[in-house]
Amino acid sequence: MNQLQLLHKGAIRQGPGGDAETEKAIDLAYIDRSAPLKIADIGCGTGSSTLIVARLLNAQITAVDFLQDFLDVLEARAQSEGVADNISCLCASMDDLPFDEGEFDVFWSEGAIYNIGFQKGVADWKRYLKPGGLLIASEISWITSTRPSQIQNYWHSEYPEIDMASSKIKVLEENGYSPIGYFVLPEHCWLDNYYRPMQERFQDFLDRNGNSEEARAGVETEAKEIELFEQYKPYYSYGAYIAKKVR
Repeated sequence: MNQLQLLHKGAIRQGPGGDAETEKAIDLAYIDRSAPLKIADIGCGTGSSTLIVARLLNAQITAVDFLQDFLDVLEARAQSEGVADNISCLCASMDDLPFDEGEFDVFWSEGAIYNIGFQKGVADWKRYLKPGGLLIASEISWITSTRPSQIQNYWHSEYPEIDMASSKIKVLEENGYSPIGYFVLPEHCWLDNYYRPMQERFQDFLDRNGNSEEARAGVETEAKEIELFEQYKPYYSYGAYIAKKVR
Protein backbone atom coordinates (compact mmCIF):
# COMPACT_ATOMS: atom_id res chain seq x y z
CA MET A 1 0.00 0.00 0.00
CA ASN A 2 1.20 3.52 -0.72
CA GLN A 3 0.99 6.34 1.79
CA LEU A 4 -2.37 7.66 0.61
CA GLN A 5 -3.87 4.18 0.75
CA LEU A 6 -2.53 3.76 4.30
CA LEU A 7 -4.12 7.07 5.26
CA HIS A 8 -7.49 5.81 4.03
CA LYS A 9 -7.29 2.28 5.44
CA GLY A 10 -8.65 3.27 8.84
CA ALA A 11 -11.45 5.38 7.40
CA ILE A 12 -15.12 4.49 7.32
CA ARG A 13 -15.24 6.03 3.85
CA GLN A 14 -12.60 6.30 1.12
CA GLY A 15 -14.59 8.96 -0.74
CA PRO A 16 -17.61 11.24 -0.50
CA GLY A 17 -20.91 9.56 0.23
CA GLY A 18 -23.56 8.89 2.83
CA ASP A 19 -25.86 6.18 4.12
CA ALA A 20 -28.97 8.17 3.23
CA GLU A 21 -27.63 8.79 -0.27
CA THR A 22 -26.99 5.08 -0.81
CA GLU A 23 -30.59 4.40 0.22
CA LYS A 24 -31.80 7.20 -2.06
CA ALA A 25 -30.08 5.50 -5.01
CA ILE A 26 -31.86 2.25 -4.14
CA ASP A 27 -35.20 4.04 -4.10
CA LEU A 28 -34.59 5.90 -7.38
CA ALA A 29 -33.64 2.60 -9.01
CA TYR A 30 -37.04 1.16 -7.99
CA ILE A 31 -35.34 -1.90 -6.56
CA ASP A 32 -37.69 -4.40 -4.93
CA ARG A 33 -36.18 -4.78 -1.47
CA SER A 34 -37.62 -8.27 -1.02
CA ALA A 35 -36.46 -9.70 -4.35
CA PRO A 36 -33.39 -11.97 -4.27
CA LEU A 37 -30.59 -10.14 -6.07
CA LYS A 38 -27.01 -10.72 -7.06
CA ILE A 39 -24.97 -7.52 -6.74
CA ALA A 40 -21.35 -6.59 -7.41
CA ASP A 41 -19.95 -3.63 -5.45
CA ILE A 42 -16.91 -2.49 -7.41
CA GLY A 43 -14.16 -0.53 -5.64
CA CYS A 44 -15.90 -1.12 -2.33
CA GLY A 45 -13.03 0.03 -0.08
CA THR A 46 -13.80 -0.75 3.56
CA GLY A 47 -17.43 -1.23 2.67
CA SER A 48 -19.65 1.68 3.65
CA SER A 49 -21.98 1.23 0.69
CA THR A 50 -21.67 -2.55 0.80
CA LEU A 51 -22.94 -2.74 4.36
CA ILE A 52 -25.89 -0.42 3.71
CA VAL A 53 -26.93 -2.38 0.62
CA ALA A 54 -26.61 -5.65 2.57
CA ARG A 55 -28.87 -4.33 5.33
CA LEU A 56 -31.52 -2.91 3.01
CA LEU A 57 -31.79 -5.52 0.26
CA ASN A 58 -32.26 -9.26 -0.05
CA ALA A 59 -28.95 -9.59 -1.87
CA GLN A 60 -25.84 -11.68 -2.19
CA ILE A 61 -23.08 -9.12 -2.70
CA THR A 62 -19.65 -9.64 -4.19
CA ALA A 63 -17.53 -6.81 -2.77
CA VAL A 64 -14.53 -6.10 -5.01
CA ASP A 65 -11.40 -4.10 -4.22
CA PHE A 66 -7.79 -4.43 -5.31
CA LEU A 67 -6.52 -3.90 -1.75
CA GLN A 68 -6.90 -6.93 0.51
CA ASP A 69 -6.28 -4.74 3.57
CA PHE A 70 -9.49 -2.82 2.80
CA LEU A 71 -11.41 -6.07 2.32
CA ASP A 72 -10.14 -7.36 5.67
CA VAL A 73 -11.69 -4.30 7.34
CA LEU A 74 -14.94 -4.86 5.44
CA GLU A 75 -15.11 -8.51 6.51
CA ALA A 76 -14.66 -7.54 10.16
CA ARG A 77 -17.33 -4.84 9.89
CA ALA A 78 -19.72 -7.25 8.17
CA GLN A 79 -19.28 -9.74 11.00
CA SER A 80 -19.92 -7.13 13.66
CA GLU A 81 -23.02 -5.83 11.86
CA GLY A 82 -24.50 -9.27 11.26
CA VAL A 83 -24.43 -9.24 7.45
CA ALA A 84 -21.37 -11.39 6.78
CA ASP A 85 -23.47 -14.16 5.22
CA ASN A 86 -24.61 -11.73 2.52
CA ILE A 87 -21.16 -10.48 1.50
CA SER A 88 -18.31 -12.24 -0.29
CA CYS A 89 -15.07 -10.30 -0.70
CA LEU A 90 -12.98 -10.55 -3.85
CA CYS A 91 -9.52 -9.03 -4.23
CA ALA A 92 -9.37 -8.11 -7.91
CA SER A 93 -8.83 -5.22 -10.30
CA MET A 94 -11.98 -3.56 -11.60
CA ASP A 95 -10.63 -3.74 -15.15
CA ASP A 96 -10.02 -7.52 -14.93
CA LEU A 97 -13.11 -8.99 -13.29
CA PRO A 98 -13.55 -12.79 -13.21
CA PHE A 99 -17.30 -12.73 -13.73
CA ASP A 100 -19.58 -14.47 -16.23
CA GLU A 101 -21.62 -12.55 -18.76
CA GLY A 102 -25.08 -11.73 -17.49
CA GLU A 103 -24.23 -12.83 -13.95
CA PHE A 104 -25.48 -9.84 -11.93
CA ASP A 105 -28.70 -7.93 -11.34
CA VAL A 106 -26.86 -4.80 -10.19
CA PHE A 107 -23.40 -3.34 -10.59
CA TRP A 108 -22.77 -0.82 -7.80
CA SER A 109 -19.77 1.53 -7.60
CA GLU A 110 -19.61 4.56 -5.30
CA GLY A 111 -16.74 6.95 -5.90
CA ALA A 112 -14.55 4.36 -7.62
CA ILE A 113 -15.31 4.13 -11.34
CA TYR A 114 -12.85 6.98 -11.97
CA ASN A 115 -10.02 4.49 -11.41
CA ILE A 116 -10.58 3.12 -14.91
CA GLY A 117 -12.65 6.04 -16.22
CA PHE A 118 -16.41 6.41 -16.50
CA GLN A 119 -16.44 5.64 -20.22
CA LYS A 120 -14.49 2.39 -19.84
CA GLY A 121 -16.35 1.26 -16.73
CA VAL A 122 -19.76 1.85 -18.27
CA ALA A 123 -18.78 -0.01 -21.44
CA ASP A 124 -16.86 -2.89 -19.87
CA TRP A 125 -19.18 -3.71 -16.98
CA LYS A 126 -22.34 -3.96 -19.07
CA ARG A 127 -21.47 -7.49 -20.16
CA TYR A 128 -21.78 -8.74 -16.57
CA LEU A 129 -25.34 -7.43 -16.17
CA LYS A 130 -28.46 -9.40 -16.91
CA PRO A 131 -30.87 -7.88 -19.46
CA GLY A 132 -32.59 -5.08 -17.58
CA GLY A 133 -29.84 -5.07 -14.96
CA LEU A 134 -28.90 -1.88 -13.17
CA LEU A 135 -25.71 0.18 -13.07
CA ILE A 136 -25.50 2.51 -10.08
CA ALA A 137 -22.32 4.59 -9.94
CA SER A 138 -21.22 7.89 -8.48
CA GLU A 139 -18.85 10.01 -10.50
CA ILE A 140 -17.26 13.40 -9.95
CA SER A 141 -19.13 15.90 -12.11
CA TRP A 142 -19.39 19.60 -12.81
CA ILE A 143 -22.68 20.98 -11.51
CA THR A 144 -22.47 24.33 -13.32
CA SER A 145 -21.86 25.09 -16.98
CA THR A 146 -18.84 27.30 -16.21
CA ARG A 147 -16.35 27.47 -13.36
CA PRO A 148 -13.18 29.34 -12.32
CA SER A 149 -10.02 28.38 -14.15
CA GLN A 150 -8.19 27.23 -11.01
CA ILE A 151 -10.64 24.45 -10.22
CA GLN A 152 -11.18 23.68 -13.91
CA ASN A 153 -7.45 23.18 -14.42
CA TYR A 154 -6.98 21.22 -11.20
CA TRP A 155 -9.62 18.62 -11.93
CA HIS A 156 -8.83 18.33 -15.62
CA SER A 157 -5.28 17.52 -14.56
CA GLU A 158 -6.39 15.04 -11.87
CA TYR A 159 -9.24 13.43 -13.84
CA PRO A 160 -9.67 14.52 -17.46
CA GLU A 161 -13.05 12.76 -17.74
CA ILE A 162 -14.72 15.15 -15.31
CA ASP A 163 -17.75 16.61 -17.10
CA MET A 164 -21.33 17.73 -16.66
CA ALA A 165 -24.15 15.30 -15.96
CA SER A 166 -25.55 15.69 -19.47
CA SER A 167 -22.28 14.34 -20.90
CA LYS A 168 -22.21 11.41 -18.47
CA ILE A 169 -25.80 10.54 -19.31
CA LYS A 170 -24.92 10.62 -23.00
CA VAL A 171 -22.14 8.09 -22.33
CA LEU A 172 -24.67 5.83 -20.66
CA GLU A 173 -27.12 6.13 -23.54
CA GLU A 174 -24.44 5.50 -26.17
CA ASN A 175 -23.40 2.32 -24.37
CA GLY A 176 -26.78 0.63 -24.22
CA TYR A 177 -28.26 1.96 -20.99
CA SER A 178 -31.46 3.85 -20.28
CA PRO A 179 -30.81 6.46 -17.55
CA ILE A 180 -33.51 6.32 -14.88
CA GLY A 181 -32.14 8.50 -12.07
CA TYR A 182 -29.56 11.12 -11.13
CA PHE A 183 -28.84 13.29 -8.13
CA VAL A 184 -25.98 15.35 -6.75
CA LEU A 185 -24.34 14.37 -3.48
CA PRO A 186 -24.87 17.15 -0.93
CA GLU A 187 -22.03 19.02 0.74
CA HIS A 188 -22.16 16.99 3.97
CA CYS A 189 -21.19 13.85 2.02
CA TRP A 190 -17.84 15.53 1.38
CA LEU A 191 -17.19 17.53 4.52
CA ASP A 192 -18.86 15.66 7.38
CA ASN A 193 -18.52 12.12 6.04
CA TYR A 194 -15.16 12.23 4.28
CA TYR A 195 -12.92 15.28 4.63
CA ARG A 196 -13.37 16.13 8.33
CA PRO A 197 -12.68 12.57 9.53
CA MET A 198 -9.65 12.49 7.24
CA GLN A 199 -8.30 15.73 8.70
CA GLU A 200 -8.65 14.23 12.18
CA ARG A 201 -6.38 11.35 11.11
CA PHE A 202 -3.60 13.53 9.67
CA GLN A 203 -1.51 13.95 12.82
CA ASP A 204 -1.79 10.33 13.92
CA PHE A 205 -0.86 9.23 10.40
CA LEU A 206 2.23 11.46 10.42
CA ASP A 207 3.23 10.23 13.88
CA ARG A 208 2.87 6.57 12.91
CA ASN A 209 5.02 7.14 9.83
CA GLY A 210 7.78 9.06 11.61
CA ASN A 211 6.76 12.32 9.95
CA SER A 212 8.46 11.03 6.82
CA GLU A 213 8.70 13.10 3.66
CA GLU A 214 6.43 10.64 1.86
CA ALA A 215 3.81 10.82 4.60
CA ARG A 216 3.90 14.61 4.66
CA ALA A 217 3.51 14.69 0.88
CA GLY A 218 0.43 12.48 1.15
CA VAL A 219 -1.15 14.73 3.77
CA GLU A 220 -0.35 17.84 1.72
CA THR A 221 -2.00 16.32 -1.35
CA GLU A 222 -5.21 15.62 0.55
CA ALA A 223 -5.13 18.97 2.36
CA LYS A 224 -4.92 20.77 -0.99
CA GLU A 225 -7.93 18.88 -2.32
CA ILE A 226 -9.92 19.75 0.81
CA GLU A 227 -8.99 23.42 0.54
CA LEU A 228 -10.09 23.51 -3.09
CA PHE A 229 -13.42 21.91 -2.30
CA GLU A 230 -14.11 24.37 0.49
CA GLN A 231 -13.42 27.22 -1.91
CA TYR A 232 -15.10 25.87 -5.05
CA LYS A 233 -17.83 23.49 -3.82
CA PRO A 234 -20.62 25.31 -5.70
CA TYR A 235 -19.09 24.11 -8.96
CA TYR A 236 -18.66 20.35 -8.57
CA SER A 237 -19.65 17.29 -6.60
CA TYR A 238 -20.26 13.61 -7.15
CA GLY A 239 -23.28 12.74 -9.23
CA ALA A 240 -25.09 9.47 -8.59
CA TYR A 241 -26.05 7.89 -11.93
CA ILE A 242 -28.66 5.13 -12.13
CA ALA A 243 -29.25 3.36 -15.42
CA LYS A 244 -30.81 0.17 -16.81
CA LYS A 245 -29.18 -2.10 -19.37
CA VAL A 246 -31.43 -2.12 -22.43
CA ARG A 247 -29.17 -3.60 -25.10
